[in-house]
Amino acid sequence: MTGEKKPGRIEIAPHAIAAIAGDAVLRCYGVVGVASKNLIGGLADLLQPDRWGRGVEVQVRDGQVVVDLYVIIQYGTRISEVAHGVMNGVKYALEQALGIPVAEVNVHVQGLRGQNDPK
Repeated sequence: MTGEKKPGRIEIAPHAIAAIAGDAVLRCYGVVGVASKNLIGGLADLLQPDRWGRGVEVQVRDGQVVVDLYVIIQYGTRISEVAHGVMNGVKYALEQALGIPVAEVNVHVQGLRGQNDPK
């Protein structure tokens, strides 16, 4: 039998991808934190790093990654520029770490927070 052996396959859990994306989000200028997708009473609570999964949704479609991020942005910054920075930063971090294309990074601004606002 003369056939090539496949070396196997690599699977990356969506939770692992979410952790990479969550870390990349918090490194972006103007981002105060990651928020829960489902806001209760319109209140955006900052999530602790161990709960990033609630503020980062990951889907893999046809071998490409689609990420939805729910963020809180610092009041007084230009929202569109911060959101574009988040998109680019997360896409770069994921593509470098995973080695697969990222189809979409969608940023959902869940709220604004000033420097002196309670967390």
